[in-house]
Amino acid sequence: MSSTSRAARTALAAGTVVALAAGLAACGGQSLEEKGGSHGKDGKDEIVIGSAGFTESKVLAEIYSRLLSDAGYRTRIQTLANRELYEPALEKGQIDVVPEYASTLAEFLNAKQNGAKAKPVASSGIDKTVAALKKLAVPRGLKVLPAGSATDQNAFAVSKKFAAEHKLKTLSDLGASHQKIKLASGEECETRVFCKPGLEKTYGIDITGLDPKGVGTPQAKQAVKDGTDQLVLTTTTDATLDNFGLVLLKDDKKLQNADNVLPVVNAKSAGDKEIETALGKLTKALTTEDLINLNRKVDAERLKPADVAQAFLESKGLVKK
Repeated sequence: MSSTSRAARTALAAGTVVALAAGLAACGGQSLEEKGGSHGKDGKDEIVIGSAGFTESKVLAEIYSRLLSDAGYRTRIQTLANRELYEPALEKGQIDVVPEYASTLAEFLNAKQNGAKAKPVASSGIDKTVAALKKLAVPRGLKVLPAGSATDQNAFAVSKKFAAEHKLKTLSDLGASHQKIKLASGEECETRVFCKPGLEKTYGIDITGLDPKGVGTPQAKQAVKDGTDQLVLTTTTDATLDNFGLVLLKDDKKLQNADNVLPVVNAKSAGDKEIETALGKLTKALTTEDLINLNRKVDAERLKPADVAQAFLESKGLVKK
């Protein structure tokens, strides 16, 4: 998954809500207004699966599509650039299903309903976070399906050499080492509670400065590899850390929120038990390590998301070969 795309997915920087029509024009493809009138076998309606513009979302959408096709639905994937575009479309039933992330969506809906400065509702506890998400989603006509163990959270990495030299496995270890740390990240890290302020308050890490090279970008990771910086903000499903000789430090005090993967559907158009059962097969089987491997196959090996999705489902025994 490209880091710039992942940064767009997360709530790292506040974004301006863009008009849906403008986004569709930019993304191309069939207009969402054309949905309807299509039926799969057994007379089941077409299910439109929304995908954001980054690798992980595209692969998950392909997996959803195949699982629902096996359940007898005609499916189509509609790619939209970001949550500001696909979430309103999901509310309107212009798309029916999206792969989502518990904490990120909860805070997105929280800000949408209560304003950008609303008290956070997400936490490191997945059950509490999903409960808060459902409270915000249900009045908007959305149904939140069960979350699995797979997560895609913000994470911090150091070079393997630096970790070995200072015996680091956790962020607590880094704080206890009393090393002066220059952090490669996005500019918003200066004020985000999960980033610089949280690292300092929760872990006692001595951050002497930020290097604004972006979230998990090749330039940011290269800076840590070279020793220009000592720490980089990336994600738990970054598939290229080995390429730069980097290793994640465990968030042992749970600074980050629970961003477990889960399907969210339009309750009216896709709220039936059959869809929940079909997608639940993936939720039970999918792991964080699977997400890393799926991202690697697309981003590093340059395979097509649809082919990666098919191979994954076959490997898990979730569809017939």
